[in-house]
Amino acid sequence: MEMLSAYEVARLQNVTKKTQPISQTSKSKKLKLKKKQQNGVSKAKNKSPKENKGFVIVNTKISSQQNTKNKSENHGQLQNNSSETNKKVPFQQQNGAHEQSKCSNAITKKPVKNTKNLPIQPKKVVKKKKNTKKQEVNNKNLSELPAGKTIKSNGNESDCSDVPELVYFPEHGSESMSIESDEEYFEDHVNPIEASEEAFNWLVYPIKPDTFMKDIWEQKPLHVRRNKPKYFSPMMSTPLLDQLLRDNHIMYSKNLDITSYSDGIRETHNPPGRALPSVVWDYYLNGCSVRMLNPQTFIPIVHKINSALQEYFGCFVGANSYLTPPNSQGFAPHYDDIEAFILQIEGKKRWRLYKSRNKKELHPRYSSPNFSQEELGEPIFDDVIHAGDLLYLPRGTIHQGDTFGSDEHSLHITLSVYQNNSWADFLEKLLPNALKNAIENEPKFRQGLPLHYLKHVGEVYKNKKHDNMLKEFVDKTKSLVQTVFDKYLNVHEAADQMAKNHVHDFLPPMLDESEAICTVQEGGEKMIENGEVVNRVEIEPDNMVRLIRHHCARLVREEGVHKLYYSSENSKEYHEYDIQFVEVDEEFVPAIKKLITVYPQFIKVDHLPIKDIVKKVQLVRDLWEKNIVITEVPLPALMD
Repeated sequence: MEMLSAYEVARLQNVTKKTQPISQTSKSKKLKLKKKQQNGVSKAKNKSPKENKGFVIVNTKISSQQNTKNKSENHGQLQNNSSETNKKVPFQQQNGAHEQSKCSNAITKKPVKNTKNLPIQPKKVVKKKKNTKKQEVNNKNLSELPAGKTIKSNGNESDCSDVPELVYFPEHGSESMSIESDEEYFEDHVNPIEASEEAFNWLVYPIKPDTFMKDIWEQKPLHVRRNKPKYFSPMMSTPLLDQLLRDNHIMYSKNLDITSYSDGIRETHNPPGRALPSVVWDYYLNGCSVRMLNPQTFIPIVHKINSALQEYFGCFVGANSYLTPPNSQGFAPHYDDIEAFILQIEGKKRWRLYKSRNKKELHPRYSSPNFSQEELGEPIFDDVIHAGDLLYLPRGTIHQGDTFGSDEHSLHITLSVYQNNSWADFLEKLLPNALKNAIENEPKFRQGLPLHYLKHVGEVYKNKKHDNMLKEFVDKTKSLVQTVFDKYLNVHEAADQMAKNHVHDFLPPMLDESEAICTVQEGGEKMIENGEVVNRVEIEPDNMVRLIRHHCARLVREEGVHKLYYSSENSKEYHEYDIQFVEVDEEFVPAIKKLITVYPQFIKVDHLPIKDIVKKVQLVRDLWEKNIVITEVPLPALMD
């Protein structure tokens, strides 16, 4: 990891200045290190910027929104199997290797969870009446705005930066904008692509996303010092963690780990069974760290942010949370196989980072074992991360964090991304399939090997010169490999297999209330008192529909059959269920492709490329019932 050039430093300084919200008084944004000796953390040594080699530090005192993606020190998710009902009208739904069963058009309603104590409350939705009347809205009168409209605010009113709604994001820029003034209204649908981009903007702000991906991503760590202690507080808190332990059946090893690192020994102290708060806090008081392996399962705002970022990255975004007591360390030095975004929520933590020791450790595909202190060189970064700060670690960055010398605890969330998403993973899909196809179609691949070739090829013979049979053998091998490359490399097939794996990994999409009522989740038939079913709905030819999210569905051709894999029925626990898919009859394939290619735009059911209008409606009805598509407006109830 190299030092930043003077040009890079100057450019990043310029980026910081340019991306500040208007009307925010800013102090100098020079890229410099503060003294490490802060608030009693005595072990963080003072270093000059030159000593933090290859590390980018951005100082900022702005209050605008910014968030980070963070790597978890261990994923620790369990895999379980579950079978779902199957259906073929016009699909034949499959669920792994489970036995098929037929069902009627029943809708399984999910219970609404109590959100009273959540960091961010869901928005209420009211019906919209069009009005072209305009008014100017100042950002200081936000309470007067109808919920859900895009406004531009620099967040000066609060020390806590708003977590993005992932539907309508506050934009950085001018203080006011023109909006429609109206009575009650129904929110227009979010553009999921734009929402995902805004989520990433919020994550890395004040660094521009293009700058981050070009100059930081996979190349060097990044520390953004925000000086806003409550920046990430809506994501999680220690009282919330206590409440989660009381309200949920959180299990040791599956959902939570108790860890320690002392005298060079890293230990996990998980007892069997449920993690109850009194026991967990007793471990904590004895110097143990508490790692929650899947906070997105229990905290809706974490699920919401991760779900939006999945649309940006096109792969699974995981999360772990880490609570470390004062004067302790929970994990040994190691590196991970993911891109990590560390969001410091409470307290502070000293981090020491080390460059990869050799090329084999650059962009690793697997996490490392624990290192001893003797195996490490001098750190390229040694500093204290405070509440509100962001720390990004590329794959392979050796790291360790501690709270030694501090009377403060530390709570952070690590967002992890890009696991198993490298060129190596892609080629592992591409090359075996190419070779398989070549063997099936080319008789020369199935011819027998030369007689006595083992007397000319191998360790004993590799340095033998002027061996004609060895030369012929090598030339023939190269010719066959070249045939594979020239005729049988199918990058589209390999990409579909990568996408299929991602679909299985994904969190289910987190929908805003205005979206949910346009889906099978909240729309359609409902049971009321006296066993009466109301709000019967039907898909009509003039309904406008689109995929719920682009990453939620992938059309793949396997063994001569088209299959639509989807993630909308995934669990919030990693791989809790088998991968879900439906088989698609050939006459419906063009319509599925059309839905995918027009995304994120809506398309009228009648405009789908199927001749029979009844089959158009039938296709969309089946997709709607599997929560794969969403309508532009809620389906109206039929009159009995």
